[in-house]
Amino acid sequence: MAETILSTLRSLNRWVAITIGIGLLACAGFVLLDIVLRQVGASFGGTDEISGYAMAIATSWGMGYALMELGHVRIDILRARAGQRLRAAFDLFAMLVLSGTITLIAMRAWPVVERSLNNSSRANTPLETPLALVQVPWFAGWVWFAFVAWATFAAALMLVARGEFAKSEAAIGSFSEAETLE
Repeated sequence: MAETILSTLRSLNRWVAITIGIGLLACAGFVLLDIVLRQVGASFGGTDEISGYAMAIATSWGMGYALMELGHVRIDILRARAGQRLRAAFDLFAMLVLSGTITLIAMRAWPVVERSLNNSSRANTPLETPLALVQVPWFAGWVWFAFVAWATFAAALMLVARGEFAKSEAAIGSFSEAETLE
């Protein structure tokens, strides 16, 4: 069951990462086209604003992928010196704290989105972008990250409970400095 959860999350997050990558590539193309147009005296305008929105959305959605690929930074000075069981406890604690923090961020992001929806808020820029257009996918990315974090924590907890420490470490562990250099 735990392996199924983890493999499903990895698969879904790969699709999320590909989608985000395509979106960022399109955004870069849009900015590049705007730069070329400026050379002939024309411009789309607002490319800086749009690219900022794209980065915010990409970041919130990309966090789940980074989690599944063990891409988040961890300070593991104690963990590196610990035995297998203590490393598993450190990893579970780190996942619990991360999951709780991301859930709190997602919960605190909702009032921002709700206010924009209720007030039909627009950006105070020449584009006057409807903020909900940007904030809804940004918020959804935080919710996705929270879901991925809790599901990963649950799967890792199942693995640790079964004594499968190597599989748990592969799911929520961290790379040592030596492993990173290799």
